[in-house]
Amino acid sequence: MQFLCKEYQDGNPRVRSLVTETRIHLVPSLNPDGYELAREAGSELGNWALGHWTEEGYDLFENFPDLASRLWAAEERKLVPHRFPSHHIPIPQHYLEEDATVAVETRAVMAWMEKNPFVLGANLQGGEKLVSYPFDAARPPSETPAAPRPPDDYEDDNPEVHETPDHAIFRWLAISYASAHLTMTETFRGGCHTQDVTDSMGIVQGAKWRPRAGTLNDFSYLHTNCLELSVYLGCDKFPHESELQQEWENNKESLLTFMEQVHRGIKGLVTDQQGEPIANATIVVGGIKHNVKTASGGDYWRILNPGEYRVSARAEGYNPSVKTCSVFYDIGATQCNFVLSRSNWKRIREIMAMNGNRPIRRIVPGRPMTPRERLRLRQRL
Repeated sequence: MQFLCKEYQDGNPRVRSLVTETRIHLVPSLNPDGYELAREAGSELGNWALGHWTEEGYDLFENFPDLASRLWAAEERKLVPHRFPSHHIPIPQHYLEEDATVAVETRAVMAWMEKNPFVLGANLQGGEKLVSYPFDAARPPSETPAAPRPPDDYEDDNPEVHETPDHAIFRWLAISYASAHLTMTETFRGGCHTQDVTDSMGIVQGAKWRPRAGTLNDFSYLHTNCLELSVYLGCDKFPHESELQQEWENNKESLLTFMEQVHRGIKGLVTDQQGEPIANATIVVGGIKHNVKTASGGDYWRILNPGEYRVSARAEGYNPSVKTCSVFYDIGATQCNFVLSRSNWKRIREIMAMNGNRPIRRIVPGRPMTPRERLRLRQRL
């Protein structure tokens, strides 16, 4: 925070561009009570673990709704996507009850995410030196036999690891941080506590490394538009004062580079033919089974790797619009706007609802109407 403010005032063009073109939200601590407990106990003997939980005893790392398990269960029952969505999955009702086992910090973060159309996020942690990306939850073995999965060039053949539709994009984002870090990719030294788990790249999928359900990363991906990753800044949770400057230098370029990635992909407005914005319109990218929605002003952002994409915009009561959008290697999102024309499907649904969602019987000229047909005609008129 100090760096951004000072460099902005000093006229640093990179920081000025970042601050003026990006809405940046910074949370100093997600768990301030736990942090105070750990700080008071000290870190020499591993007492930082005391700060893993809140004062009420909740583990914030696993306190968010487990939407991944709900999605996979629906996929097993063949309910996706016609009856169960694969994106913007609603929060279970029981999770919203006042007596639910949910930390106040978790509720606050969820409410904050509902109010802001976040695009990219990172939760900063310590005790390791790597970047972890979703899914964090491990998919249970399928009850139905599946076709053999072809081996990937960079992933082990692990049936319990389920990749997100944005797997390649998450890897790009994770590498953008790890590669700019001064020591994160020096994996010849091994990991912080065990052998290197990142295949010498400084990045790992959460489910492959440390599987757990109900994480902020999985919740953010399945409930909002935001792509969230976990960044483990260094091996020591509480570096000594003499080490802080070097830790800052290790991570400074990575933090800037990561924030700049929010401007990679496509962005634009979805409006009607009169120029009025359309909120909650769905942006569909061909080949990626994960959609985003427009904000209240009809604007949207979609982080994508370089390439050419077939993109469509859809909204209730409007005809869909499709166009080809190209994403380039240089930082700077491609403008991709959509203008939707009104559809008559809304009126058709209204008429069918008046008829009890049953087909409207065609009246044949010269044939007398039945009492029921006469009554329905009178009701419609």
